[in-house]
Amino acid sequence: MEAFGVSVNQSSTDLNRYIALAPTNMAYDKSARTYVRGDGFSPLFLKPDASRYLAQLRSVADGILDRSDCWIGAIPQFDAAPTPVRGVVAATLRSIVSAIRRSEAIEIRYQSLSRPEPLWRWIAPHAIGFDGFRWHVRAFCLTDQAFKDFLLSRMLETRATRSSEISADSDSDWNEQVTLEVGPHPALSETQQKVIALDYGMHSGRAKIPVRKALLYYALKRLGLDTDPAARRPQDQQIVLLNGLELGMGSHAQTASSRMEG
Repeated sequence: MEAFGVSVNQSSTDLNRYIALAPTNMAYDKSARTYVRGDGFSPLFLKPDASRYLAQLRSVADGILDRSDCWIGAIPQFDAAPTPVRGVVAATLRSIVSAIRRSEAIEIRYQSLSRPEPLWRWIAPHAIGFDGFRWHVRAFCLTDQAFKDFLLSRMLETRATRSSEISADSDSDWNEQVTLEVGPHPALSETQQKVIALDYGMHSGRAKIPVRKALLYYALKRLGLDTDPAARRPQDQQIVLLNGLELGMGSHAQTASSRMEG
């Protein structure tokens, strides 16, 4: 009644209908005077999904989702390591999203760390991407004549827009998907490798991670695969890239690069 804002009669009707649909899913505990999970419980409407459950907890921890909007009935004690809030101006985001929807080019005042002062430049945005820490705009830079990533937090201003003939189909790195194949660090013990395989949901000693080529640099960096595995202890560098040669990155990912503007 409290969770769904329904009456006693409606609650009773709903419980009886559920019992008719799944007779073994719950039983009435006379001493507690309440329904409890039955020994033969099997989800009827939702498929158990640990990732979705934990994503809900993460959203609540980050303040994205209010506890009252979370579908988890009894939330356990939890917390998450804080992530710095990026200073993205709502008006800037709105202008960029509008330009994407209308297939327009937009003029932005962008502060790159490779230059001491911000510059106005025209970009033709077509997508927004997240690298695990920061939000980027994927766009064609009319100054450099190349598709690049621009940090939303470094866009200080936006102003004029104009029609653009740049098509997202031309961004081959964005449209191409590659697959990272990772496995436990070979210098770990056999039992340690088995634990790492469980951590990453590996099958036959490897996990396949699909990623857009445009986001490959960020994925490798986040997984700690952007340096030579020998540079860190196996206990710290717990996984290695198994198909680096296939991806054209040599024995490790040191040669991988991104096209990020500053």
